[in-house]
Amino acid sequence: MDGAFAPRPSAGPHKLRECLPLVLILRNRLKYAISGQEAKMICMTKVVKVDNKVRTDPTFPAGFQDVVEIERSEDAFRLLYDTKGRFVLHRLPAEEKDFKLCRVNAIYTTGKKIPVLTTHDGRTVRYPDPLIHVNDTVKISLKNDDSFGKIVGFVKFEIGHLCTITKGRNTGRNGTVAQIERHPGSFDIVTVKDATGNSFATRLANIFIIGKDKPEYSLPKGKGIKLTIIQEREKRIKAK
Repeated sequence: MDGAFAPRPSAGPHKLRECLPLVLILRNRLKYAISGQEAKMICMTKVVKVDNKVRTDPTFPAGFQDVVEIERSEDAFRLLYDTKGRFVLHRLPAEEKDFKLCRVNAIYTTGKKIPVLTTHDGRTVRYPDPLIHVNDTVKISLKNDDSFGKIVGFVKFEIGHLCTITKGRNTGRNGTVAQIERHPGSFDIVTVKDATGNSFATRLANIFIIGKDKPEYSLPKGKGIKLTIIQEREKRIKAK
């Protein structure tokens, strides 16, 4: 984007600094609109869905793992991070737009003794499986049937499982959980090993589990492997 001003995301399921308003997706990324007014008109025709719900607010915040669908053009994208920490619109095959992964942020019991879990995208799910704990990842159904918004599977936060990083210097990198260091009263540290054998450490709060042996969804270009400056240069030269 250029200019001094940017559309401010509405209050919604993702934090202000961890989301993309729909107007930026339609105008700046997908080039379906030339101006903000055109993007607003597209939204008002009720063809844009986020997580299989029609959204008419052009500044509605779409965030990590959200499925953005444009019915008329039959396009579906999942919002992911690249290894530079930028949002990527990853085009989805038909079978992948029916679910999304959510990180479990908290599990508690309500005043009326109902067990509830909350996820990274502001969902609350009642009566979750007792085996699900904080930091695990749940698979939420987005199908147009009785299972909509319900948990259809989960992946535990354990050593040996695949993860992606959602905050910090290593945002967008994928790898396997190699070690978990507990620091009571401070930040727990997780060591992650990527597919090329490089290890890096990050806070436990930045880890998002994406699968056991293989990811639950298709990965964007680069597969979450960070290249050095020299490797990037060599790649550009080969592309020429």
